[in-house]
Amino acid sequence: MADLRTLFSSNDPVDSAEAFTNRQQQWTLVATAVEEHLRAVAAPGFDVEDLEAPRTNVIAFHGVGGVGKTTLLRKLEASLAAADQRPRQWGTGLGAGERLLPVRIDLSRSASTGSDFERVVLTIRLALAGAVGLPMPGFDLALRRYWDAQHPGEPLEEYIRRTGLMGKVGQLLPGQLGEAVGQIAGALQLPGLVGSAAGQVATALVTALRERREQARALAGAARTAALLEAEPDLEALSYYPHLLAWEISRLPAKKALVPVVLLDTFEDTADRHRDLERLLQRLVWLMPNCFFVIAGRNRLAWGENALEGELDHTGPLAWPHLAPRGQQPAQTAGGARQHLLGDFSPADCDHYLASRLTRDGAPLIPAEIRAIITERSHGLPLHLDLAVARFLEIRRTHRTPAPADFDHTFPALIARTLSDLTPDERHVLRSASLLDAFDVDLATQAAGLTHQAPARRLVERPMISEDPYAIWPYHLHGAIRAALRTDDTHTPDRWTDADWHRAAVRALTALGEQWRHTHTPAQDRAWLVACLRQGLRLARDHCLDDLGWLTDAAFAYTDDSVWEPIAPPARARDAAAGEGADTPADALTDLLTAISRRQHEHRAHTARRLATVLEGGLLSDELTQLARYYLAKADKDLGRTAASLHGMQQVAAAGGRLASQAQRGIANLARIAGDFPAALAAASTLTWKSRRHRVRGDILWPQGDFAAATQALLDGRAEAEQHAAPGERAIAQTRLAVVTAFTDPARAAEEIALARQYLEPLDQRATVLHVHVAALIADAGSTGRDINDRAAVLRTQIDVAGLPWLIPLLETALAFHHAARDDQDELTATLNRLDQATAGGDFAYYLDIAHFMAGRPLPRPSRTHWLAPEETVRERWHDLVTARRRQRGSGR
Repeated sequence: MADLRTLFSSNDPVDSAEAFTNRQQQWTLVATAVEEHLRAVAAPGFDVEDLEAPRTNVIAFHGVGGVGKTTLLRKLEASLAAADQRPRQWGTGLGAGERLLPVRIDLSRSASTGSDFERVVLTIRLALAGAVGLPMPGFDLALRRYWDAQHPGEPLEEYIRRTGLMGKVGQLLPGQLGEAVGQIAGALQLPGLVGSAAGQVATALVTALRERREQARALAGAARTAALLEAEPDLEALSYYPHLLAWEISRLPAKKALVPVVLLDTFEDTADRHRDLERLLQRLVWLMPNCFFVIAGRNRLAWGENALEGELDHTGPLAWPHLAPRGQQPAQTAGGARQHLLGDFSPADCDHYLASRLTRDGAPLIPAEIRAIITERSHGLPLHLDLAVARFLEIRRTHRTPAPADFDHTFPALIARTLSDLTPDERHVLRSASLLDAFDVDLATQAAGLTHQAPARRLVERPMISEDPYAIWPYHLHGAIRAALRTDDTHTPDRWTDADWHRAAVRALTALGEQWRHTHTPAQDRAWLVACLRQGLRLARDHCLDDLGWLTDAAFAYTDDSVWEPIAPPARARDAAAGEGADTPADALTDLLTAISRRQHEHRAHTARRLATVLEGGLLSDELTQLARYYLAKADKDLGRTAASLHGMQQVAAAGGRLASQAQRGIANLARIAGDFPAALAAASTLTWKSRRHRVRGDILWPQGDFAAATQALLDGRAEAEQHAAPGERAIAQTRLAVVTAFTDPARAAEEIALARQYLEPLDQRATVLHVHVAALIADAGSTGRDINDRAAVLRTQIDVAGLPWLIPLLETALAFHHAARDDQDELTATLNRLDQATAGGDFAYYLDIAHFMAGRPLPRPSRTHWLAPEETVRERWHDLVTARRRQRGSGR
């Protein structure tokens, strides 16, 4: 059908057509269901008068307003009527040898309960009148009797002409009804009665059927015909007449035989507003088991659930096995579920739709860059695409060339379609939920400030809400609708003010904090923490909430264990466009946590600059300032800026806050880096579990060559990490243990290295991963070939890219161990020279001493290292290690 709105939009017409895409899956579902229905109807045991058999003659599609349900049903109608009307990708194999009669009925036109159901029944009968061309005596007599009783003085043909039902085909029905009444009158030998005497003919037919006259049963032989004709001809009786129509369809001559496929569109206008009308429509479906029904609406069809028992005639999974909720279908159900969510278009399909919607000389009229922005803002919702096309035409009508910026927004019409069938409480919950990336019923209820969950429970059943049962919060609002509510909700009568949105954001932030603190299990701690942080930071940032509350505690909890999941919420549009920095405490906290987590993926110099910028902004609380200062000191340590690192650690320790003990650990590590092991050990003695006391002690002991004591310390550290469910610290302790074991027992080191890699697999610890690679080199020291040199060269590059120069001395020490064990003096000399350069500033100079001890060479200059044991003892331990490795490898000259 031509798009008349496009045609009349300007004096410069363009080619337009109804575009349709991305619905092949739905066609396959319908085609499969219809094929199953055809087989069921043709089966020998099928009985159209069986009122107890489960019904499988329905398939239902649901989805948000504007997702394309009506377009799909129109395309199904055309495709079922004629194979050449189907999209090419749909194929042509449906219903071979069967004649299908599609009948599409739009229920959105309902004016009142009774007249709408009358229209449904008449539409189906009118379609049969045009397709079959024969009267259906039993049903037609009942319908004529009903019409005379309920519409006195209004001829059926006048009603059909006035309402425009079925066009010219509609004029066939009154004649067929009169012919049906005449046939029955003639068969009963009632010559004085004509079509206008339907009531008298019905009485005579009932008498004949009661007397079992063959001529009466031949014309209207359904078992319940007499009872239906005796009943008062009111709306209730009309709802049972489809039983007669189904019987008549089943007795059509072979040349006229067909299978009606009734497509009921906009079903939410009956199911949600008028349960009485839904009861009548469900009764029609139940009483016509030889017809197939395709139902489309915004919400799931609830017939397969027990919740509506008493409101509808037939409910539950036994009555409608294909419509039952997931997990409640009877075991013997064949064919699978028949409830399907109509999904959004993919980005590729959005672009195809827009490109084919408006064309000129066969080429897309909407430029690619505009199609891209429309696709992005639509979130795949077809209604948004149609609104954007209309806007494109409107702009062209003003003789201005549309630009991408003209489409970087949402449309108020989306809100109108979304809110039209929600209650006030549901609208309130919907707006509150739009603040959240994902939610559950309790979170949405608290964000809305309600004391009862019923509105939220009803809302999550709507198709605008998607469900992922395996996510932390199972529900999320459709992206296009969420964006529209947040940006264009300015014209609805109950729209929120800025103050309303702010209060809702405060409620949502508080509710997230309550969930993080109280509703999760220990096994979910980390996942809940990160999820709540991401949502909470975005809420606080987007709504300029100065009181960060629980977010401060969550930030410290996030950094307590070294896992480092990405934490930053999506950037605001203004930030991305203008490159603006932090201007609220939430912005500053987001930047802080982003810098801390991203240090695993960028050079430490970038991390240091990010953290310095956050501190210069002055937006953080005192506690969070100490957090930023501590991680800046760690970055300085990694970069070899030991003086700056020591100053920062001393500041944090002196503040006496949450990180004071971790700063003491930093001070102990800096003393070790300077080679002052007694001072380092003294500082380590004051540490606690939170400041990783055992790991620090192990790092101090193994350079002394005291591997047994270092191993025990690291084992204790790993056990303590497991006790406190700290996978990040467990991985670090295990990696240090792998390094120590690699020096002393290369056979067992393979197991420790494998365990360290297993622990690191789910984590994001770049430095620790590199540490494991160094441990593997140490374990392989003394082996033949140049593989170790090649691996070391790769590692050296990776360490440099990561900005972790503190690992270079350890790497060169590992190489010195290898060359000493191989007794390769030239390579050993080259390695010692590189190590001398790497420690020229004084940091990690003890590695140069250790390398000379292993090589059996004198120190190039007086040592600045303060060992825990006499220097000669330490020298002997390391040289003995090389001797043992030579024996193990059977190498050396």
